[in-house]
This record gives sequence, C-alpha cells and structure tokens, in this order.
Amino acid sequence: MEKELPLATIQQSLTVEMEKELPLATIQQSLTVEMEKELPLPTIQQSLTVEMEKELPLPTVQRSLKVEGAELPKRSIMARPGFGTSGRRVSLLANHFKVSIRNPNEIFYQYSVSISYEDNMAVDNKVIGRKVIDKLYQTYSSELAEKRFAYDGEKNMFTVGPLPQNKLEFTVILEESTAKGSGSPSNNGCSTEPSKRSKHTLQSKTFKVEISYAAKIPLKSLSLALKGAETEYVQDALRVLDIILRQQAAKRGCLLVRQSFFHDDSRMFTDVGGGVTGIRGLYSSFRPTLDGLSLNMDVSTTMILKPGPVVDFLLANQNVKDPQYIDWVKAKKMLKNMRIKAIHSNKEFKIIGLSEKQCNQQFFSLKVKNGSNAGGSSDETLEITVYEYFVKHRNIELKSSAYMPCLDVGKPKRPNYLPLELCSLVSLQRYTKALSVIQRSSLVEKSRQKPPERIQVVTDAMTKYKYDEDPLLASCGISIEKQLTRIDGRVLEAPKLKFGNTEDFLPRNGRWNFNNKKLLKAHHIQEWALVNFSGRCDSSHLSRELINCGRSKGIEIERPYTIIEEDPQCRRSSPVVRVEKMFEHIIAKLPGPPEFLLCVLPERKNCDIYGPWKKKCLSNMGIVTQCISPIKITDQYLTNVLLKINSKLGGTNSLLAIEHSNRIPLITDQPTMILGMDVSHGSPGRSDIPSIAAVVGSRSWPLISKYRAAVRTQSAKMEMIGSLFKPLANGLDDDGIMRELLLDFYKTSNGRKPTQIIVFRDGVSESQFAQVINIELDQMIKAYQHLGESDIPKFTVIVAQKNHHTKLFQASAPENVPCGTVVDTKIVHPRNYDFYMCSQAGLIGTSRPAHYHVLLDEIGFSPDQLQNLIHSLSYVYQRSTTAISIVAPVCYAHLAAQQMGQFMKFEDLSDTSSGQNSVTATGSIPVPEMPRLHKDVAGSMFFC
Repeated sequence: MEKELPLATIQQSLTVEMEKELPLATIQQSLTVEMEKELPLPTIQQSLTVEMEKELPLPTVQRSLKVEGAELPKRSIMARPGFGTSGRRVSLLANHFKVSIRNPNEIFYQYSVSISYEDNMAVDNKVIGRKVIDKLYQTYSSELAEKRFAYDGEKNMFTVGPLPQNKLEFTVILEESTAKGSGSPSNNGCSTEPSKRSKHTLQSKTFKVEISYAAKIPLKSLSLALKGAETEYVQDALRVLDIILRQQAAKRGCLLVRQSFFHDDSRMFTDVGGGVTGIRGLYSSFRPTLDGLSLNMDVSTTMILKPGPVVDFLLANQNVKDPQYIDWVKAKKMLKNMRIKAIHSNKEFKIIGLSEKQCNQQFFSLKVKNGSNAGGSSDETLEITVYEYFVKHRNIELKSSAYMPCLDVGKPKRPNYLPLELCSLVSLQRYTKALSVIQRSSLVEKSRQKPPERIQVVTDAMTKYKYDEDPLLASCGISIEKQLTRIDGRVLEAPKLKFGNTEDFLPRNGRWNFNNKKLLKAHHIQEWALVNFSGRCDSSHLSRELINCGRSKGIEIERPYTIIEEDPQCRRSSPVVRVEKMFEHIIAKLPGPPEFLLCVLPERKNCDIYGPWKKKCLSNMGIVTQCISPIKITDQYLTNVLLKINSKLGGTNSLLAIEHSNRIPLITDQPTMILGMDVSHGSPGRSDIPSIAAVVGSRSWPLISKYRAAVRTQSAKMEMIGSLFKPLANGLDDDGIMRELLLDFYKTSNGRKPTQIIVFRDGVSESQFAQVINIELDQMIKAYQHLGESDIPKFTVIVAQKNHHTKLFQASAPENVPCGTVVDTKIVHPRNYDFYMCSQAGLIGTSRPAHYHVLLDEIGFSPDQLQNLIHSLSYVYQRSTTAISIVAPVCYAHLAAQQMGQFMKFEDLSDTSSGQNSVTATGSIPVPEMPRLHKDVAGSMFFC
C-alpha cells in the first residue's frame, strides 16, 4: 500500500536565493494614510492561513488504477479563438519588416554537400568549407547552369530550381595560404631560407566536392501557412531564407552565431573585463505572421576574446599587473584552440598548448645549410633555444618573452613554438564560458540602448545591407520594406492591490511602495538570531534598524536571541567548515532551533559560503534564513529585506484586491491550481553539471499569490522535465513533483482537489511545444490518476518566452511602451494562439515583452480574461514592489532552481573537472540527486 507521506506543515517559509536587493519604487508619491487597527481578513481566507491550517486526510488511493501503461490521446496546438478588446488603444511600432513574395510558385531544391581532402578525410572546418564552395562556383559556374546557391556552411546547399544533374562531383583547388587557416610553417617556424618559405606559401590543396539531390521545398508552403494552414515545408522554407541571409553575412566576413551576425568593427566592441569583449551585431529571422511574412531584425550581443597581444589578454583574464604573476596552468587551459596571428610572419595559427620550459630554455633541433665543404653544401643540425633562434637567426628583438613559456602552434607530435610577444589574438573569436557576475553586470550596463537608438540601428542596417538585392531572394521576387511595422496595441489597466489595514492601492506605472503602509499579513518574528560571516557591518545596529523598520511595516520583531560574529581564525577555512563552526555556536548559544536566521555574508555576489549555508539551513536543519550583504543600511534596503523575510515565514505582503475578495474570474469558482515550470542548465560545455527542474504550485486556493516549490535534478541539458511523475520500483509509490504539489494544494485548500490546472512553462522553444502538451502533460495526468482520481482536471497550458527578438516601441514617443501593453494582432502567429505583453515599466534600455503561447485551453478563458489574468500575475511577486516582466510563478520556479542549484555547487564539482568531464556523453554521467528540503521548510516560499 502507498505510504501516506506527511505534508509540510506550512508553518514556516523556506529560504532565499542570493538576494538581489530589488529597489523599491522610485516613484515616491507616498499616499499618506492614517493607520487604522488591522482588520482580520475574510473568514474564508483565515481558514487558509498557516496558523489555522488543519491536518487534512490524504485522498484515498484506488489500487485498481493502472496508469503507467495508459495511452493518452495525442494533442495538437490550439488555434487562436479570437482577439482581446480590453484596455486603451496605443499606436506602436515593432522591429518587423514586411516581406512580399512576387513568385510564390518557385521551388527550392536542397542538395547534400560532401567536402573532403584528397585522402578522403572530411573537411569539418566551416571557414574552409565556405572558401571551397565559393571557389567551386567561380570555377564551375557553367556546369552549374550559372545557378546561384545558398550554402549553410556544413552539409546543405539550396538553389532556386534544379541543377543540371542530381549528382555532381568536382575537384576544387585552393592555394595553401587560403586553404590553411591554421597552418604552421615547417621547422618550428624557423626555416632560414626565405625562398623556401615563399614556395611553401604558394603550395595548393585539392578538395573533392560531391553534390547530390536531397529534397524539394516549395515556396508556396509559406503562402499557405500565412493563410493559417498547417503545411509540411514551412519551417524548411523559412530556414532556406535565413540561410541566404547568413551566407550574405559570411561573405562580408562576419562572425555567425546562430541567427545573428557580427562585423569586425571596433566601434561595436565593449570591454567587460577579464580579457572578454562584448560585440554588438544584428539578429535576423524570417517569421510568418498574421500580417504576412516579416523579417524580424534586432540588435544582438555576443562575447568574443579581446583581440590584441596574447600577453595583454592573459593579464586581463587573470587580473594581474605583471607577467610574473600569470598562472600558466590556467593560461594553458584558457588559450587552447584559440587562433593567433604571428606578427613577424603575418600568418594565422591555432594554439594547441604551451612549451614545457620558458622561451630561453626550450631547445629544438634546427637544420641549417653548411656551405663550407668543398663538395658542396650539407645540412647541419643545431640544438638551439627558441629565444636564441628568433634573436640571432631571425634578428627579431624579444623584450619580454625570455622567461615565459612559448605558444605551441604545431601538431601534437610536431611542436611549433612561438614567443608570446610575437603573438596576437585574432578578432571575432567567440568566448563561450559563463560570464562572472561582474562581467555580466558590465555587459548589461554597457549594451543598453534606448528605444530610438535601437530603432535607428535596425533601420540603418536594412538600408545599408539591402538584403533583398541578394540574387537568390531576387529570383523568388522577394522584397523587404525598409520601415518598421505599425501596429495597434492595448494598455491593460493595472490591478488594485490590497495592503494592511484593508487599504486599497492602484499601482502607477507598474510601481508601488510601502511608505506609510503596513504589510497585509505580517508574521510575528519571535525566536531568531543574527550571524555574521566576517561581513563589514555593525550587527547590533543592523538588528536595531531591522526591528524599527519592521515595526513601521506592521511586522513585530522581538530582539534577537543572540548575535554571533565569526571567529576571525575561521576565515581561512573552507566554506563548509565555516558553516559547521557557525552552527556549533548557534546550537551552543540558543535554547532550541530558531524559526529564523539572518545571515550577513562578506560579499554580495557569488559568495562561496552561500551554498553550504543554504543547504545546512534548508535541507539539514529546517530553518528559514535570509542572506544579506549590506553596503548601506537604509529604510528602503531594510524594507526590501523584510518583504522577503515575511514571505518566507508565511506572511503576505500584499494581494490583488480581486484575490482578497474572491472575485477572480474562472478561478474563484472552481478549485484552480497554478503551476510555474522551469529548467536551469549548467554553464556551456559543462555536461558534468546536472540540469535542475523546478516547479512551483499555488496553494491555499482561492489565493494565487502563495506557492510551494518542488525541485529535482535531471540529465545535463535535458529540457523536458522528467520527474513530474516518478513511480518507484515497488510500483505503488510516486516520488514525482506533481504528487508533492497536488497533496500540498489539497491540504492547504480545505480538502479541495484541483479541477482546473493552469500551467506556465518557461524556457522551451517552438520546436518543443508538442512535447510539452504531450509528454509533460501526460506525466501530470498520470500523477493525478495515481492518487486514485478518475476525473482529470481541465488544463490550460501556456509557454512564457523572454528569449526572443521582437521589440515594441511607441509610435510617437521616445519612451518605452507603457506597462500593461499587449499585442495580439499583425505580428503574431497566423494560426496559433499567442500574444506579446509588456507588463513591466521599462525605465532603462528597451523593454522586452514576454511572448505567451497558449498551447491548450480546456478551461475556456476568453482572450480578455486570459490576458488580464496573466497581467495580474505580474503583480503578485512578493519580493518586489514593481510589476515584473513575466508571470510570478515562472519567476519563482527560476529562483527555486537557482537557489537549490547552489546546494550542489560546492559538492565535488570543482572547476578543474570541466576539462575532462565535459566531453563525456551526457547519458553516461550519473545524475546526483538533489538534497530534499527539511519538512519544516518544504512548504515555505524559501525562494523569495
């Protein structure tokens, strides 16, 4: 029989994720109100609060139900049911350019391309591949019937109409200097005869190219799709159009990164520190819309290595001022596979490593001509250092390389050494490692653009690059307008909020504050302590100010049991040891476990104590904790901290007025659960770090502001959540996420089971939508059935995307679009049900709207009801006083994944492992299990 798992007593809220101190609303129109005595919430709400919560029996489980093998019907993505009408009208522009197709009956022919060297070894270098194909066209255009083609840089080529034959073979000859982008001169770069060097440069390389017919892609499929039909070749036709634009960019010498391209223009560079440079480029993608085909153009940014001397890069990368302090082990790892140019020969090479010895001690064998013999010249071999060779034989002065290793730019068994100071990193080399917090902040700060500036960049690009003059696009009769698309949007009214003393407040410009206001339901903090891990902070002053600030917001905070300062001798211990030592002091000084710990950390960002501290508090001890690292203790700062603390401990900062009075359309009538789902992945190239799936579920229906999180690990880079339903080996128990959240909903909602479930899914692309409503939704249903239920809830499934490139602008004002702006016409999908919403107030840069895709709506919301619900869910985020850019459940899921991911960061995942483990096949790496939360905090909003 299934065990009845105890559900969290929802008594105290879990902990934080490393706090960004969210600014309170800067709009300080602080409506002064006379404070009244706090009135109790309506009785229905009281019965849902934590203190009043009763232990409810779990629903009975029918054993006869077999769900594991049950085949659920396949679902398809729903079509748009209509358009919204609520809100005031606003005239907008979007960064979409209208595309016309005059010859819609043209057919793209796809050909497979195979490029190999003379020895039949495949060419896998895209740069060489493009050069070979360019040369092929120059040499054999008549054999190709003068047909232009688009090449994707890999194995596919596309033409408008067919080539003369279905299979063609060619021999292409490239000069050595062209063919060998990373070639290396003989004799360790050390040949002494200029004549031989020039002869070497003129050598040529032969390639074999095979072109064979693969498929037809009718352009007409696009026209049909634009009329709302589901056709087979739409994505293929769009891909061909995108490849044509990419080929144009490649011919201009751009760096290509997926749909974006970047010119080698130093005016587009922005230094973010650590030897890394942000480079601004352009994103382009053809998209089918309700208004026809459009080209979506946007400003894009990627990271490259800072071009210039290798020594300068290493100094910046390791943040040292002198080469003598460079860590060469780190340098070797960082430099591997980078491309450099040797300034003495102007040749390009790829770094394979460093020399074992420094330049003035690294010997190699040099063959020189000896012309002194009477019988003619003969070769003589000298053992000579790299330093001596360049100084004496090449007459190149080396000022700083003598005591540094050399770069090895040869082959594994034929090293080729170059002194560091003669090497310069070539431009447009991508940097794919994760940025540090400081680098990320710097990039965000420096790459912001106000709406007019962004409009200017994309419209200038359209005029300058004349995309539709490409011969392939021209042969299809494709022309692209040069002006942004004009659209009508609507601005939804902000929802009223309910604060303490039953005060109503209407946010202005998506912002509000707690000046002269009290929190709606403040938690009385009695048993707590303050611990300080050597942070520069007067702990006594901090606790006094926190108590005073709490009093003004309606939170009664008793004096702390104790304030514990870390022993200075512990500072050099490992983070885990420091945490254990601190807990020894806590246990010794407190009469029992505290309900709350305020923790002062020495650094605001990336503090290595954070993970071990959170794990100890949340997983081992079951104590709510808040980490802070104050620079300046102000009322605004403390109010932000108190918002988080109150939420974690089960309090409520504010509610929607319609939520407070139980008037939410379609949700108040039927027990409704809201889910937010997200998967967080490790840094690029780290397949040894598992992905973390987090799902938050609403609790205490009819509220929609309270959530519980369930977090699990899964295989690295896996996007679909695999643990929603997880039957154990005994076939009876389910250890999945959905069971945990469903039982919690039942226990906190007066024994009501959800009859409606609204799912907000973050982080999936359009190609994965079908998997969400089939694979993931099936798992949710099976988890529900496993609890003995035969009546399946109605589901509404919505994907929330922030990672897209559509931007909205006001047509007649330079400011960002107003918060609450929604667009569901013209630039949306021609068939599917999607819309853009900008719920946040954009004060800096250009606002990015959220893109919501409604995949399934069994509940039956009207467009206005759904858009207003989503807009309202941007106002229930308990840790800030602003409307956020995406619904709160999605943000909470992201925070929960991020915070619990810290539990594992310090456990056997050292940075040095990335070199070897990252190449292991994902499937072969065992996935470590996420430590579970202690029962005392499992039901709390620890992620706030």
